[in-house]
Amino acid sequence: MVETVVTVEHTTTTSNGPPGGVHSGPGDGGFWSAIRLNIDYFRSIPGIIKIVQFVLGIICMALAAPPLNSATSFFMFVIVISFIINILLIAAYFLGIREALNVAVNWIFSELLTTAVLTLLYFIGFIVQLARWAESEQKGASSNTAAGVFGLFNFLAYAAGTYFLFLAHRSGATH
Repeated sequence: MVETVVTVEHTTTTSNGPPGGVHSGPGDGGFWSAIRLNIDYFRSIPGIIKIVQFVLGIICMALAAPPLNSATSFFMFVIVISFIINILLIAAYFLGIREALNVAVNWIFSELLTTAVLTLLYFIGFIVQLARWAESEQKGASSNTAAGVFGLFNFLAYAAGTYFLFLAHRSGATH
């Protein structure tokens, strides 16, 4: 079972404050004092999977662009939506934003649902892409077929991410 441990330290600083020079109050570190770079997450299996999803998303976008038909347009839609969500999650983990925000959200469950939906969309997307381009002699067929194959690899990466998030949710983790 994979377990990610994140430690948040609350300290006060005597610096000039957060970027932009906005202070939240005298003697109060505010929001920016709770943000810490969390590189250790990316040394764990879920963190490595997020990086793999990011890299495979870039490769898929490069190979499928520009979309030449509606099948590739749907595939690109899936890639771009997944890529944007992945970037936001990477930023949230890297900056420790999830721990800095004191909101009543079950982060693991919400990420599990999001990743499960993206996994399903990637499954549909790579099948549509490969079905359209596998036997084609049209211009761009080889790069679009390769995009479909890398879409399959990214589907597997998202499925692995969903599995590890399910294990974390099942163990009762909320952050």
